[in-house]
Amino acid sequence: MRSRIYSIVLAALIVVPALSGQQPEEAAAAPVPSQIISARKVFISNAGADIASQSSFKRAGEPNQAFNHFYSAMRGWGRYELVSTPGEADLVLELRFTAPMYVDGTLPFFEPQFGLNILDAKTHFLLWNLTVPVGGALREKTWVKNFDHGLDTLMDDLKNLTARPVASAEPVKK
Repeated sequence: MRSRIYSIVLAALIVVPALSGQQPEEAAAAPVPSQIISARKVFISNAGADIASQSSFKRAGEPNQAFNHFYSAMRGWGRYELVSTPGEADLVLELRFTAPMYVDGTLPFFEPQFGLNILDAKTHFLLWNLTVPVGGALREKTWVKNFDHGLDTLMDDLKNLTARPVASAEPVKK
């Protein structure tokens, strides 16, 4: 009986808008804080890695792998001047690498991910956050491929963010 009710509700959700000729309204892209677009200098902060990730990086012989590779990618991009202190910066990019554990049925698994907080250097206010998954791996070659893909995705997300419209102070319509 319950599945029949769900089927009727699902059909109504599909059929009713189609009958009325209405299409769901697409949400406009939210504007990006102007500090992100106008910034010229950034300080990259190493927020580290959780215990599971840190021990894996140490075993691989590169305890700062996430930070080093992100810093290199930022330098190669050239969009921002990288500075050595937060006081010189317009933005602080706070990078972290975590592998939170989830349970699927009875088996736990880890979901490695990059996290990037973008902060206003003057107010220390969080302006934006990006989180990108990195596929786990048992083999070193697969891990390197997945890690590089995750870093590339993080950089692409950051580049796309800086290409979006700037936030404006629009009056609220009544």
